[in-house]
Amino acid sequence: MARVSGVLMPITSLPSPYGIGTIGKEARKFADFLKAAGQTIWQILPVGPTSYGDSPYQSFSTYAGNPYMIDLDTLVSEGLLTKAQIKKFYWGENDEEIDYGAIYYSRFEVLKIAYEKFKEGDQKAFNSFKRKNAKWVKDYALYMSVKLYFDNKAWPDWEDESIRIRDPKAINRYTRKFRKEIDFWKWVQFKFYEQWEAFRAYVNGLGIKILGDMPIYVAMDSADTWANPDVFWLDEERQPVCVAGCPPDYFSETGQLWGNPLYNWNYLKENGYEWWMNRIAAADKLFDITRIDHFRAFDTYYAIPFGAENAINGEWMEGPGIDFFNVMREKLGDIQIVAEDLGELFDSVKQLLDDSGYPGMKVLEFAFADDETNNFLPHNYTENCVVYTGTHDNDTVMGWYAQAEGWEKEHCNKYLGDFVGMKYGDEVNWKFIEAAYKSVADYAIIQMQDILGLGSEARINVPSTLGNNWVWRIKADALNKDIAARLKNLAITYHRLEEN
Repeated sequence: MARVSGVLMPITSLPSPYGIGTIGKEARKFADFLKAAGQTIWQILPVGPTSYGDSPYQSFSTYAGNPYMIDLDTLVSEGLLTKAQIKKFYWGENDEEIDYGAIYYSRFEVLKIAYEKFKEGDQKAFNSFKRKNAKWVKDYALYMSVKLYFDNKAWPDWEDESIRIRDPKAINRYTRKFRKEIDFWKWVQFKFYEQWEAFRAYVNGLGIKILGDMPIYVAMDSADTWANPDVFWLDEERQPVCVAGCPPDYFSETGQLWGNPLYNWNYLKENGYEWWMNRIAAADKLFDITRIDHFRAFDTYYAIPFGAENAINGEWMEGPGIDFFNVMREKLGDIQIVAEDLGELFDSVKQLLDDSGYPGMKVLEFAFADDETNNFLPHNYTENCVVYTGTHDNDTVMGWYAQAEGWEKEHCNKYLGDFVGMKYGDEVNWKFIEAAYKSVADYAIIQMQDILGLGSEARINVPSTLGNNWVWRIKADALNKDIAARLKNLAITYHRLEEN
């Protein structure tokens, strides 16, 4: 493939007067910036509705879009809301941080006002959406309605066992009981997808592809596990037998306990991986390229007994391997995939990546901890990979450099260019960006925070922690023509953009 470059920028981190970034005017302005900067990839984080902890990797649905991303100004332009109605609600005080508590209590009330107004008009497009998406939107809308009825408890804790285990009579009873609420949740998805299609068309029209992110695991507290228990490794009480995570390593003595339910791969294989095929097909309709998070679990995955306090006593188990991707190609064709292959990898995982043909990932912040054999050093790359300065799970480059060990910093300085005479840490971010661009990697993708030279205060996530994650937002005036010109010049210089 041709050499390209892009930017990793979460939609929720865009500016907005309503507390969180949306797929409205500011998203288009950011796409315009990417175009001016010679970028052809916009990488985003998962776009599903978030649950407790606000992580986009723990969603109530693998199909539903995040209601927070629906642009309210667009609803105003459609006559469904007024500016005065929106301004009555509190959206947070800090333009550079997302206040999820404020948004949770305001966003749905505003959407309900718009929904009531919408019901007065033409329903034809909405009815068509409901028919076309019935396979998932019915379960999702019912799930959200019942969840709210049971005080937002996770579905395994719902007091009524009949709806918890999806007894058909209970499904019918609750569907009748919450008819109005169910229709509201369906409408929210209708509006998300309507706006998303317009947003994607605009971005694609500029010659930019959207690289979306698909978590390999789904949340236990989701419409997916509730509606498809056979797909997951659950016991007779519909509780997980084992859950997902990572074993102890250099970064954590007790490992990482994610808590997501694992898959029943035997059942999935017998059914031609139908649930997964539907999921990937849906992602392909949203994105131009899909990054599969934790790709290694298709080869071997770490299973931790449910109820364990940490990840120490888990065990490695075999995933579906290349058979999964052979079936995927047979059923769905050649979908563009990026494989997140970070962490300690067995040889079998590396072989699976080679057999699949998908590009893996390289992270420059990992490059300077070892000697010249380190696979993250650019001279060790192959063309079929994606190089990042850092990802959403890393510190920013400036934050990393400020905290790096002396020997690591010295290695970095020598490799990226003599920093002697420079102000301490001055423009280290651009040294990293240039190294990524000049590498042989087909894709070079840079975090927005690294382009702006921001420090640890702009880090978006610290894995295995709760609180103060996923809150960073860009300043409304942060981007300018000089930054765009500098990126474009690098893209042209290192043949990631045809000069015109």
